[in-house]
Amino acid sequence: MTLDPRTPILVGGGQINERSGGIEPVDLIVSAAREAAAEAGSARLLELVDSVRIVGMLSWKYRDPGALVGERIGAVPRTTGYTGSGGSSPQVLVNGAALDIAAGRADVVLIGGAESWRTRMKLRAKGERPEWTVQGDSVPSAPILVPEVPMTAESERRIGLDRPAYLYPLFEQALRISSGRTDSDHRDHIGSLWSGFSRVAATNPHAWTQREYSPSEITTPSPENRPIAWPYTKLLNSNNMVEQAAALLMCSVGTAQQLGIPRENWVFPQSGTEAHDTYAVAERAALDRSPAIRIAGARALELAGIGIADVSLVDVYSCFPSAVQVAAKELGLALGDPSQPLTQTGGLTFAGGPWNNYSTHAIATLTTKLRADPGAWGLLTANSGYLSKHAFGVYRTEPAATGFRCEDVQARVDSEPTTTALTSYEGAASIESFTVVYDREGKPEKGFVAARIATGERTLAVTDEADELARMTESDVAEAKVSVSADGSFRFR
Repeated sequence: MTLDPRTPILVGGGQINERSGGIEPVDLIVSAAREAAAEAGSARLLELVDSVRIVGMLSWKYRDPGALVGERIGAVPRTTGYTGSGGSSPQVLVNGAALDIAAGRADVVLIGGAESWRTRMKLRAKGERPEWTVQGDSVPSAPILVPEVPMTAESERRIGLDRPAYLYPLFEQALRISSGRTDSDHRDHIGSLWSGFSRVAATNPHAWTQREYSPSEITTPSPENRPIAWPYTKLLNSNNMVEQAAALLMCSVGTAQQLGIPRENWVFPQSGTEAHDTYAVAERAALDRSPAIRIAGARALELAGIGIADVSLVDVYSCFPSAVQVAAKELGLALGDPSQPLTQTGGLTFAGGPWNNYSTHAIATLTTKLRADPGAWGLLTANSGYLSKHAFGVYRTEPAATGFRCEDVQARVDSEPTTTALTSYEGAASIESFTVVYDREGKPEKGFVAARIATGERTLAVTDEADELARMTESDVAEAKVSVSADGSFRFR
């Protein structure tokens, strides 16, 4: 096949674990970029970077981090860009870079991100700030390439249901209820799932925690594995306390040929899609399903001309077990199938969860494995918010017959049924899903419920009453009747 010289390819991925700490994020990205160039087999590639696109960072604020990275790798990029918060951003950036390279708007693109969160938290505990680069007001802010994902719906905000560690357990409980499992059986189920992820991380040289955990180690509370929100202990949550960076280098086939980048290093993005479910969780038709994953995932495979059974290398976004289970259900993937593992890295608990940048690590890992398995198909899923926004990428070492294809399928998702959310409600309701949040000493602190009223609408409510919390921790309260007050609190009837 004669390839169009504008065909976009991914030629290198680099990953950094900085265990000594103290290094600022842009310097971690520079180190990862150099690793990516080494994997590509061309140090000169960095000099030719004409666009630097950085995933939004939480551990330090820069006005234009791409400009700093470009300067430190010896490049003079024509464009730079940044993203808002959202874990789907890395795959969205790959999709955009592939389109730009194919259209001639860019030729060599560096995508990267990093977090030095562990250092920031240690210094913050002492009332200190790191002496990292500060760009003055004279530096123009980088254009926002991917907007912030909304995470402040009034139905959640008014009762303090305001973070992933609280919302994803509600999805988990909904999965348990729909499966018919008991509390004990479901803990065993997710313990086994996450143990399998840790097994992958144990052999991943780029994983933050390279150790296999048994299911019981993961699900049993202990001083080192405190309960966070039912049924999640610390080892069932994403691990953000890391110092990690990852970078991807993409270029045109023509540039790769000119630089002598070996053909066996080329990975071709085949297709990409994006879509989001309702940003207000209370408006979703079901808490254990995702129309956006189902529709966008199926379309990504369709654009690549394959089915899910053709994919041998999969990385499902894995901030919490519920995210993996919902995605697997919607994509038609089996849990625990050794021929089609659901992670290539070990996931955000064990490989590391550097806030918005996990999927940059996952893409780097996936493409490295594809180079070792020529002709295999790879699928990556990326997720933002509360299982809200999703991006998909299909990859292979062979060029796509019709070239890279990308599509936003939001219109199809918007036609799916939703639920009316009652921001303010007073009266009787039946519990649809629930979770109990624990304090740092392992004591129940508050309980959240998603509840349906007789006419089908959903309301969210909270309690901090000791007797209500005791009932929620000692028995299965699915479908239990509650009285909801106008202020968003509830009591059992």
